[in-house]
Amino acid sequence: MTKKYNIEKSIQKIIDAVKYDLNAIKERDPAAKNDLEILLLYSGLHAIFAHRISHVLYKKQLYFPARLISQTSRFFTGIEIHPGAKIGRGLFIDHGSAVVIGETTEIGDNCTIYQGVTLGGTGKDTGKRHPTLGNNVMVGAGAKVLGPFKIGNNTKIASNAVVLVAIPDNSTAVGIPARVVKRDNKKVDVCDMDHIHIPDPVAQELCKLQIKLDRLEKRLTEIEEVKNTGIQERNP
Repeated sequence: MTKKYNIEKSIQKIIDAVKYDLNAIKERDPAAKNDLEILLLYSGLHAIFAHRISHVLYKKQLYFPARLISQTSRFFTGIEIHPGAKIGRGLFIDHGSAVVIGETTEIGDNCTIYQGVTLGGTGKDTGKRHPTLGNNVMVGAGAKVLGPFKIGNNTKIASNAVVLVAIPDNSTAVGIPARVVKRDNKKVDVCDMDHIHIPDPVAQELCKLQIKLDRLEKRLTEIEEVKNTGIQERNP
């Protein structure tokens, strides 16, 4: 009786989560016309539904059927979510193609992920290897978030950004590697983020080398002058 109750409770929990996910998509996607269209045609919703089932099996240590469901879902949707990932309510995977979510990833409520996003690891960590997303996080198309750190609540990751460190709450991060350019609706003047007149990184490194070379030449000249002065003192 208890086992049957637990199964029914798990099924009801999945159904409630999917209903919430569906409403989240309807609110955030202006292209969504009605519930039926979302249920039948949105691959992101299908992938999340499959994940919620596979995650229940994963927690019961039924690893093979869990992976079977996740890989089948990957085949049909183009979205790969490891059964071990923990996903909150209201996740909207828009378009969805080539999204990868790793085993120890944690995603809060009401997050939005666009196509080509990777929530992965660097291969250097053990245990917790993948990122944690807070609530209301948006990750733009093609962005890579790699490592066991947290992306704060209400944070936006720009398209094609590569995030390798933690990002605080209420922030916007852009670039490779990603840097915070806005926090609490205020611009962060940590660098010149002019994407039209971006400094040439090779030229910058050459400039640094030239400065070091000038210093070494100056030092060498000073040593030679001291040496010549010593010789002249010994040979007046």
